[in-house]
Amino acid sequence: MTQRQTAQPEVSEGIRLSKCVAELKACSRREAEQYIEGGWVRVAGRVVEEPQFRVRGERIEIDPHASLMAPAAVTILLHKPPGYDAGTGEPVDIKGVGKGLRQALSLVTAESRASDERSGVALLRKHIAKQILCGPLESRASGLVVFTQDWRIERKLSEDAGVIEQEFTVEIKGEVPPDAVDRLNRGLQSDGRPLPPVKVSITSAGEASTRLRFAIKGVHPGLIAYLCDRVGLEIVSMKRIRIGRMPLSTLPAGQWRFLMPYERF
Repeated sequence: MTQRQTAQPEVSEGIRLSKCVAELKACSRREAEQYIEGGWVRVAGRVVEEPQFRVRGERIEIDPHASLMAPAAVTILLHKPPGYDAGTGEPVDIKGVGKGLRQALSLVTAESRASDERSGVALLRKHIAKQILCGPLESRASGLVVFTQDWRIERKLSEDAGVIEQEFTVEIKGEVPPDAVDRLNRGLQSDGRPLPPVKVSITSAGEASTRLRFAIKGVHPGLIAYLCDRVGLEIVSMKRIRIGRMPLSTLPAGQWRFLMPYERF
């Protein structure tokens, strides 16, 4: 990172950052705005993305690798906790507020970035803009949620939704009779039409609750709850732990990371 000092005298109202960068880079004002919005400019050691930011004598640093190219499209993997909307628009009870909606994307901040995130990409406002949710998840559920700016990933996860397997862990109240699991694995129908096939297994069991693993293709919000209701099972909690080949892994609840270039769904 090179360090450059503004040559302009300090004035009480300050000088627009875009003007300072234009002078330092000997470029147009619009190009200066692109450098700033691309996250290439620091003021007093802090990245500033607002071209209208007022400088009052602070040191300005312009990354020597600064480029006018738009930031590359990014994909965000988020561990959504219960109580946040991820495409269903289902109001949930918020303590002290009543029923309302909190958008899952609002969880993506610099502070909630996973500590072991390895991309090295600084989170910019442009990374949040025009994000497309790939695969809705019930507000009361937790687990892996994918947002992307990459049209290739969006197309794959939407067009291939019927063949991409998703995996869930579902906590059921009380004990689960073996015949209930058998009925789920044999397949159920709705109005004479078969529901998406599902693979169900018991991962842990106790008197208070039983944990089931669901692996299912063509899943949509409400389907697992419907299947469980059909066989007399009451859901306590549900978590999506995998979409295709992409696992939730150890990503903590409420935190996120960027999809790495080598990772595939």
